[in-house]
Amino acid sequence: MEARATSKFLRVSPRKARMVIDQIRGKRVAEAEAILKFTPNKTAEYAQKILKSAVANAENNYSMDKNDLFVVKAYVDEGASMKRIMPHARGSADRMVHRTSHITIVVGDREEA
Repeated sequence: MEARATSKFLRVSPRKARMVIDQIRGKRVAEAEAILKFTPNKTAEYAQKILKSAVANAENNYSMDKNDLFVVKAYVDEGASMKRIMPHARGSADRMVHRTSHITIVVGDREEA
């Protein structure tokens, strides 16, 4: 049995988010929470909330025990990019692209992983 949680349109670039998410993939939930707690990154705060939500979904919807859960899948998809214009020298303009991410974390039993 698997439970998932997703957060969309987070204001962090997918490349930076993948560096944090790669650290918790395949780990026990308690170990993943400890890693995210001590990672000094904005993405780690987002991932910690998503992980807690996935664990709560597993406990409440599927009656799974938190101590038996692993991070089965964790991935980052690219969201919509916000395009902004920034004035530049001699009347020209540069485009700034603010990237967003969709982060998904799936927790489940080790047998199904």
